[in-house]
Parts: sequence; structure tokens; C-alpha cells
Amino acid sequence: MATVSSYDTASGKRWEVRYRTPERTTTRKRGFTSKRQAQDFAATVEVEKMTGSYVAPSAGRVLFGDVAEKWIASKVNLSASTASRYRSALDVHILPAFKTIPLADVTRERLRRWVASMTETSSAATVRKNVGVVSQILDQAVEDSRIVSNPAAGLDLPRIEHEERRYLTPHQVDLLAKAADGHAVLVYTLAYCGLRFGEAAALTVADVNLDRGRLRIHRSATVVDSKVVVSSTKSNKGRDVPLPRFLAEMLAKHTESMSPEQLVFPDSRGGHLRANNVRRRWWNDAVKASGVPEGLTPHELRHTAASLAISAGASIKAVQRMLGHSSAALTLDRYGHLFDDDLGMVAQRLHDLARPHST
Repeated sequence: MATVSSYDTASGKRWEVRYRTPERTTTRKRGFTSKRQAQDFAATVEVEKMTGSYVAPSAGRVLFGDVAEKWIASKVNLSASTASRYRSALDVHILPAFKTIPLADVTRERLRRWVASMTETSSAATVRKNVGVVSQILDQAVEDSRIVSNPAAGLDLPRIEHEERRYLTPHQVDLLAKAADGHAVLVYTLAYCGLRFGEAAALTVADVNLDRGRLRIHRSATVVDSKVVVSSTKSNKGRDVPLPRFLAEMLAKHTESMSPEQLVFPDSRGGHLRANNVRRRWWNDAVKASGVPEGLTPHELRHTAASLAISAGASIKAVQRMLGHSSAALTLDRYGHLFDDDLGMVAQRLHDLARPHST
């Protein structure tokens, strides 16, 4: 049990609490100005020890910056692009604000002020990503028994105003592909298979199975610190994507003289495509010439692929698998509104089922 005793200082009587930690070492907490404060602390310590929530006061004195560096060093399962994004968030937004602050002093109030300050100069998406990184660091600190709870959990964050997604019709895809000229096969692949740009850039001839009408998607080429890094896909899982017959025929002709290890869509030097170079060299001109919505990006063809698949009768689970989403809930959240037209069909079918029994 903890013991409470007094001692004299130049400022008057003070109280201290001596107690054993869960590791059976004796420690003390001094500086209480009243016996009641000391007794309350002693009681709290005993409850925390019994419930397994005890955290040594000294554990929170480590600097946030040191904890953050150990956290990112431990993230060995991150893709190169995610690791780079986390590193940038730390260096630009997080460490300048918290690096030299003791972990225990990273309070909810301090975090609220930081969020408010960031919101004045950064987008809502950036603020949310930065707070997400801080929250992961603090979660690890809780797991390591450095703090009792995560003060970043449940913070009020700015709302992201999502822009309305744009979907091309098959005719518009044809116009864009025609305007893209020698890059038409890439346009059709993005629009009908829903690949992320980095996945298309990493696609090799060996990944194209014309007999089964499938693309095997298991790598992505991403630009990190001005260098192309090939790693696993965003979900860290490979997937098979269906090929429409017309596109399979195009790819057969496109790859007929290529070896299995060659990239299906190489740049002019045979290396991996870079999205910024593609947009600058031919994509933006093709968008203007085709008359499709102004400013259309390659990634928006991924939305088009989802729309076209749903129009063709694909289920949410099928669209999830095609796009490589981690869950059907994510797919439904992004594209569920495209299924609204199915409601009328469901109502009609229910009517047809009930009709014989209602007459």
C-alpha cells in the first residue's frame, strides 16, 4: 500500500507519497500542498495498479520527438509512398510543433490549438492526415505504457468537402482514346479496368492473361522523392481484374512483339510512366481535344470504370474486387449512389412477386 508523509520546505509543509510500482520497485511522488491531495493520488495509484492502467510519471517525460522517431522506424510494413508521406507530415507539420515537448504535456487542449492553427493554412485533408499520424504515435505510446490514454482520439476536425465525382460515358471514353492517339490502349485500360495509375505503370506483359481475360495486378510504380519505386499495391494484396473482350484484343495486338518481362505501358525510354509527365506531355492536350470535362485526370478514369461496371450489372462485391478496395463498405461509400437506379427495378420485381397473391 502507498504511504503518505510530510516534509518541510522553505515554502512550508509539503506531502509525499511512497508506493510500489507494478514492477515491485519503490518510488515516490512529492510536492503535494495538502494531505488530501497526496491521499487522493495514493488512492488513484492503487486503483491503476489493480486495473492494469498504471503509468509511471517518469514515462511521460520522454520527448514527443523521440517517441515519433521510434514510431516511424518501427513501421516496417509501409509502402514506400506511405512512408514518404508520413515522413513529410512529421518534418513539415508535426515535429516543428511537438518535437521538444514532453509526451505527457501533449494534452488535448494543446492539440486543439494545433489543429486550429493548421486549419488556417492547410486543407482539411492535410489536417486530417497530420492528426492521423499524431494519433498513431500516441496510440503506440499508450501501448508502451508511456501515457494512460490518447489525447488525439475523437478530436474535432475540419470537414472535407468532397467534389462531385465525374464519370465518362463509353462514347466519351472513345473520344478521349481517339484524341490520345498512340496512348489509346492505356486510356481504355484505365477506363474499363479501374487500375490506379501506378498499377498500370507497373503492369508487365506477363501480367496479361489473354486466355482467361484477366489482368494480374500485384505491383505499383510510385514516384517517391523524385525516384520511381515499385512496391506492392495499396492494399498489399494482388487481384485479378476482368478484361472486356475488345480490350483483350487491343492488348494482344499492343503486346504481340513484347517479351514477358517488358512493361505494357513504358515511357519513351522504356521505363515506368510518371503521372505528372503523362499529363504534361499528352494527357492534358487529349482532354481538351476530346471535349470531355475540363481538367479530367487519369485517376478519374478509375471512377469511370466503377460506373461502367455498375451499369453493366456488377455487384458491390465485384466492383470492390476489381478496384482492390479493402472492404465492400468502402466501395459502397464511394459508389453506392450509382446503384440508386436499381431501386426502381427492385420495386417492380417485388410488385410482380406480390401481384398473384393480391388479386
